[in-house]
Amino acid sequence: MSQAWVEAFLEMMAVERAAARNTLMAYEKDLADASGFLAGKGTGLDKASAEDIEAWFADLGKRGLSPATAARRRASIRGFYRFVLGEGWRTDDPSRRVDAPKQGRPLPKVLSREEVERLIAAAGEKDGAAGVRVGCIIELIYASGMRISEALGLPAAALARDPAYLIVKGKGGKERLAPLNGPARTAVQAYLAVRAKFLPKGVKESPWLFPSRGAAGRLTPRRFSQLLEEAAILAGIDREKVSPHVLRHAFATHLLEGGADLRTVQKLLGHADIATTQIYTHVAGDRLAKVVAEKHPLGKKG
Repeated sequence: MSQAWVEAFLEMMAVERAAARNTLMAYEKDLADASGFLAGKGTGLDKASAEDIEAWFADLGKRGLSPATAARRRASIRGFYRFVLGEGWRTDDPSRRVDAPKQGRPLPKVLSREEVERLIAAAGEKDGAAGVRVGCIIELIYASGMRISEALGLPAAALARDPAYLIVKGKGGKERLAPLNGPARTAVQAYLAVRAKFLPKGVKESPWLFPSRGAAGRLTPRRFSQLLEEAAILAGIDREKVSPHVLRHAFATHLLEGGADLRTVQKLLGHADIATTQIYTHVAGDRLAKVVAEKHPLGKKG
């Protein structure tokens, strides 16, 4: 059970957060360390108590690890249990009493509006139906702020009647409204016209909006990440800057730049804690400050 949870967590970090290979290896190493310690106490990550996790962290201190390494391992276990809690696999967070790292939180990567437009255009230049499908998913996420797992988990019936919004079931089974603008709805209609091309051989219908001939029966986040990377290269955008989660970041940041209030963005993203949403105010603020410095007459040199 514990190992399956770790693999799911690493998959999410790779696909939704675009974590680098070295970062994923560090997370895997940290969680393996915790798992090994807990096994010695007759338990595992899935059943560990708050006292067990505190004992593991105390053991790290006894080993004489550097502050940076200890902070990273602390962040790994907290991130893992936040994911587990969000998935509903546990109803408690045993890492809650382990202090959060004090090293600051990195700001998310964000695409400009022009880069998003280039990405959509590049996706459309791909071969036929495949390009239509990629462009449709990009439009859906950018219009609604859905997570890639939410978008690819949509049932076919969800968009059958060209709705102006979707009801999305997010983390913890919580439902929220996800709006669809005109371009997204147009992209969906174009995709529905070619959707049958992606049905598995011998299958006349699929319950999924984005079926696939792969073993999963529907398009996977990993495969979409590969297709998105190809579109980024065609668009002349650094592929390290593009991931499914970055599209969600762009949705939130561009809303705030356009004047949306933080509570509205929180609800649209499905964040339980507004503190999670507040990071976007820093991104939007930095971008707006740069615009003022570059465009305002008094901000220009000489």
